[in-house]
Order: sequence, then structure tokens, then C-alpha cells
Amino acid sequence: MDTLTAARLQMEVSLGFHMIFAAVGMAMPLMMLIAEGRYLRTGDTEALRLAQTWAKVTAVLFAIGAVSGTALSFELGLLWPRFMAFAGPLIGTAFALEGYAFFIEAIFLGLYLYGWKRLSPRAHWLCGVPVAVSGALSGILVVSANAWMQSPVGFKLGPDGMPVDVDPVAALFNPAWPYMAAHSTISTYQAVGFAAAGVYAWALLRNRAPWRRHYNRLAVLISMSLGLVAALLQPFVGDLLAKRAHLAQPAKLAAMEGQFRTERGAPLRLGGLPDPATGETRWAIEIPRALSILATGDPQGEVQGLEAFPRDQWPNVVITHLAFQVMVGAGVAMIGVGLWFLWAWWRGRPARATTSGAGRGLLAGAGVDWASRRWLLWGLVLASPLGFLALQAGWIVTEVGRQPWIIYRVMRTSEAVTPAAEVGSSLAAFVLLYTGLTVALVALLRRLARTTDSPEAGSPEAGRPATKEGAAGIPVRA
Repeated sequence: MDTLTAARLQMEVSLGFHMIFAAVGMAMPLMMLIAEGRYLRTGDTEALRLAQTWAKVTAVLFAIGAVSGTALSFELGLLWPRFMAFAGPLIGTAFALEGYAFFIEAIFLGLYLYGWKRLSPRAHWLCGVPVAVSGALSGILVVSANAWMQSPVGFKLGPDGMPVDVDPVAALFNPAWPYMAAHSTISTYQAVGFAAAGVYAWALLRNRAPWRRHYNRLAVLISMSLGLVAALLQPFVGDLLAKRAHLAQPAKLAAMEGQFRTERGAPLRLGGLPDPATGETRWAIEIPRALSILATGDPQGEVQGLEAFPRDQWPNVVITHLAFQVMVGAGVAMIGVGLWFLWAWWRGRPARATTSGAGRGLLAGAGVDWASRRWLLWGLVLASPLGFLALQAGWIVTEVGRQPWIIYRVMRTSEAVTPAAEVGSSLAAFVLLYTGLTVALVALLRRLARTTDSPEAGSPEAGRPATKEGAAGIPVRA
């Protein structure tokens, strides 16, 4: 395996692994806050137990994510030294600010975890707000660095090919950042929401003890509330991002859509397999003029095909197109399941009005007997991995679609890689690291699940509204 291939494979493994923990670190604190907020409003102790469980999950994944994120920072310097020499002064601001957000998240997560019996209820809940906000900001700021690689600004090229007149603020607020940050952030909420809903839907299908049912129903409601809202927003943000690709990265859009020829009234292709040798996308379902409408707003708008670019500047068309199809297909499936869930919630309104623990708004559906809707629960279980599948596929489109450039139209990936020849050994070492982290994660989550499922963790009285004092010694209003 040559150095470039090994270096790219190592980064792909590292980013794919770390992305899972980054997504959970952004979305889980918001779900945690929603659960505790319900407890403070209604005295529902099962909501409190849910917030405590999600806080522990957040802490475990935060710790493992910190390790994998640190490994990534080393990899950037070790594998891509020429890229870092060029881009360091420009993207360093984004990474520095992300570091501040990371430390704020760590500090307030500590206060949240150890403040259950030591802080007032309102103060404790407020400590969770910076965890959710700074977790989201960490991801948003890191995306700024990647967006700059897609849309490099804030410098001029000097005679030696290095940047001069560097403006790190312009690089931070590059034109691609708002679109990519919105798309990426929403995708994390969508992925975590659907994944958590599937886990608790599976628990309802297993017909656990009666004292667990309200806990699981509430978990499904909170998770799907977040996941469904994100899923409905995502197509609008994705459309804006695709329109920007039409203007700023037309080769990427052409690869995404399997568009080899420049044409007006270009069709939108569903499925299919691009063949770069013949310049055709076989077996695709074509919707006439739909791509021109989506990209330009005009049914006769011109869409550039890959033929407009030198062959050595084409992305990997097959991987980019298939990843894009997987992302869109998973997104559509999640919208379908989410609307099915919303319909079931709407039909369950009479049950909500008479069931204990009912509140206002969508979370009032915690009283709905979701366990009787087995087909819906199976739908949630099957949809649970789709968010992370779409998240990973979307980043494949972003990164592979930018190739052969590591900095778009400035530096090729082959020019940025390390000249060292021992990358294969480094790849093996990092694979072992991530394997060990995965084993540790599974062990910790299994232990946490056993603790949560124990009779001591929940009793027949656990789901009753609290009066003077809630679980974990937190006082609530009578």
C-alpha cells in the first residue's frame, strides 16, 4: 500500500470513528436538558432518571471522543505536514476556539454530573445549558476548518506557493461555513434522535417490567421529537448546500448526480451506477429537468457535467454518487418513519388526556401506549441506524467529492501527504487504538444498562409524580 493510500485510509477510519462521538456530544446534552426540564415542570421522576442516564452516557462518550479527537489532531500533523504548514495560520483560529468550547463543555459537564444533590434544581438545569451549547459550538467551529478547505479564502499565494496577507477572520467566516455548519449540526441531532428512539423502541418490544414502560415511552418521545424536527429541516438546508455546490464546486455536484455531460434541462437521477469509462449512469430512474430546477431554479438551467473538467480533476464518481444516494435515501426513509410516528401520536391524543404523567405539547405523548403499536416500534428499530448511516455517507460526499484537492483548487491531496514511508505501521496502531476504545465503550455502556435496569434503579413508585422531593434528593414543588 502506497503512502498516500495508507494516509487517506487512516484519516477515513479516524474521522468515521470520531464522528460518532462528536455527534452524540452535540445532541445528547439537549435531550438530557429536555428530560430534566420535564421533571422540573411535572415532577415526573422517570424523566429525572432518564436525564441522569443520558448524562452518564454523555460523560462516557465525551471521554472517548476526547481521546479520538486528540488522536486526530496528531494525525493532521503527522500525515499531512505540508497541508498544515500551508493551512495552519488560516484554520488555527477555528481549532483554538473549538478548544475553548471543549473546555467549557468539560467544566459544566462536571458540574452537571456532580451537582445533582449539591445545586438547586434551577441551577443544576442551567449548568446543562452550556454543555449543550458548547457541544454544538465545538462541532460548528471544526466544520469551519473543513469548509475553508472547500472554499479557501483569506490569503494570497506568495512567490514560493505559501500563503501571504493571511486573514484568519476571513478564513474562519468563509462562504461555505454557514451552509456546512447548519447541515452538519442538524444531521447530528437527527442521527442521535433516531438512534436513541430505536434503542428504547426495542426495550418496549421486549415487554419489560411495568415500571419501565413509562420510562421507555418518554425516552422514545423525547428522542423522536428531536429526530423528527431535524429530519424535516434537513432537506431545506441540503437544498441550499447543493445550490452552492452548483456555483462553487460544480465537479462535485456532477459526481453526486452522475452527470457526465453539460446540458440544459438536466434530469435528477435516483439510484443508478455511474460508469466513467462510457460517461453514462446506468439503471438510474431519471426525473426530467429536476436537477436543473433544484440547482438553478430554472427547468432549462444549465448544469455542468464532468466533461467540462480535466479528467485528472474528477472526483471518484462511483463513490461520490453512491454515497449521495445512500444519504438521500436514508433521509427520506427517516422522514417517512417520523411522519408515521407523528400520525400515531396524533391518533393517541384521547389516551394522553387520561394517562398519568401527561403534560403539554408533543411530550404529552409519553402517556400513549406505544407498546401496543408494534409495527411502529419495529419501524423505529429498523430506522435507528439510518441517521448515522446518512451522517457518514454525507461526509464521504463532502470529502471524496472535493478530491483530488485537499484545499480546493489550491493544493492536491498527493502534494500534502507526508514523505515518510511508515504510514502502514501508523495505520495499524490507530486501528488497534480504536478497537480498544470500542471494546471499552461497549463494556461501559453494558454496565450502565445493567445499572439502569436493576430493580433498585426503578420501582413501581418511580413513575409517580413527586411531591416534596424528587429522585436524587432534588426538591420539587408540591
